[in-house]
Amino acid sequence: MFCPICSSNETKVVDSRVSQDGMMIRRRRECIKCNYRFSTTEETEILDIVVIKNDGCRESYSQEKLKKGIVQSLTKRPYTRERFDKLIHSIERDIQKKRKKEITSKEVGEILMKHLKSFDKVAYIRFASIYRAFTDVNKFKNEIKSLEKRRRKK
Repeated sequence: MFCPICSSNETKVVDSRVSQDGMMIRRRRECIKCNYRFSTTEETEILDIVVIKNDGCRESYSQEKLKKGIVQSLTKRPYTRERFDKLIHSIERDIQKKRKKEITSKEVGEILMKHLKSFDKVAYIRFASIYRAFTDVNKFKNEIKSLEKRRRKK
């Protein structure tokens, strides 16, 4: 790890902390040359998973693409970076639990919606309206009613 101040590659780890979900480690480092302290994070990464699109095309899994879709649905919604990162980790953990080399975009979408539903109901409706291609107001109403029923059961 290079020091952001002097670019020395001689740094030492002063402290390490695992996140609550166990998917990330935050390390406090100190440069041996200039004594500057800085933080780094390590997180698990999904590798070698192929997403099969609806049209049959295959592409490598992309965390950035996942984040982009979620961020669009969260426009003007209150959330913290920490909660957002936990959401991404939860989705990716469920993808990894499938233990598949290939996963359909439909499976990814269903996993995403499951987590988004508990993260932010408005963002969930926004995402679902595009993902499930709502064509009229009644489909919106039906989805909102199902959310209300679940909330009353809790």
